[in-house]
Amino acid sequence: MNENLDNTFSDYHIPVLFYETIEKLITDRDGVYLDCTLGGGGHSEGILKHLSEKGKLISMDQDEQAIKFASKRLEPYKDRWEVFKDNFENLDTVVYMAGETEIDGILMDIGVSSTQLDDEDRGFSYRFDTRLDMRMDKSSPLSAYEVVNNYDEEKLSKIIYEYGEDRFARKIARYICESRQEKPIETTGELVSIIRRAYPGRSKKHPAKKTFQAIRIEVNRELEVLEIAIEKAVKCLKKGGRLAIITFHSLEDRIVKNKFRELAKGCTCPPEIPICVCGKKPQVKLVTRKPICATGEELEYNNRAHSAKLRVIEKI
Repeated sequence: MNENLDNTFSDYHIPVLFYETIEKLITDRDGVYLDCTLGGGGHSEGILKHLSEKGKLISMDQDEQAIKFASKRLEPYKDRWEVFKDNFENLDTVVYMAGETEIDGILMDIGVSSTQLDDEDRGFSYRFDTRLDMRMDKSSPLSAYEVVNNYDEEKLSKIIYEYGEDRFARKIARYICESRQEKPIETTGELVSIIRRAYPGRSKKHPAKKTFQAIRIEVNRELEVLEIAIEKAVKCLKKGGRLAIITFHSLEDRIVKNKFRELAKGCTCPPEIPICVCGKKPQVKLVTRKPICATGEELEYNNRAHSAKLRVIEKI
């Protein structure tokens, strides 16, 4: 790995699959890149360190706290770094606002950041007893509180089953609806207690893990936004530009894998038709035919790395 990255991190954790991501993403050190999920600024700092003085990075995040934190960290790079507060489904608008038309590379690190999980007041984690929230954008009207207290039993069950892949979804939804008839469910601790009742015996993983994931995805429209963002990202790339996406659970990875294959295939005609009539051409090629996963030392020091997968495509 490039020596410029050796001392990227001092007092902040190394992002998951950091070195692999930088290596696959950056093809032109003088180019323009976009980090769609700024978070704590780890990937953004790594990209800036790897670019030349001619290179430029645009970062974006819908979390105002993340932007404030990362802006202090990235102050030394202010001459070739811009940041915008927005959801990455609007990445095309952000690229335009930054004065660019086509760029050399785009990174998406999907899901909740470590800084958000570790912030007790944000309500993302079942480890802390705090008010239900889970909003990445705190100006959004929909929070976990509204989902838990206002969604009907059928809708709650569907969300927990589809987004959390929890086989006890119906039971959890029923217990939530029964509990809120007595009083609103206001804290993460109250929700955890309800979920525990739905789980028989002991569980290897925390029983609230899947439900919290499901509610967070619903609050932040994560899967819906991901599909929109992939389409827009490819349109914003130069020929030869790359899109790198890191996912942390099977739902996200399935969307990315299928969308990448669709974009690389082009033609969508049924197999029984001998000649293409749709006229669609491949837009990208797969840089990684199989996802890159963390190995060795990274798995030892970073628990989040166990579920991380990196997929990369290149515009043709």
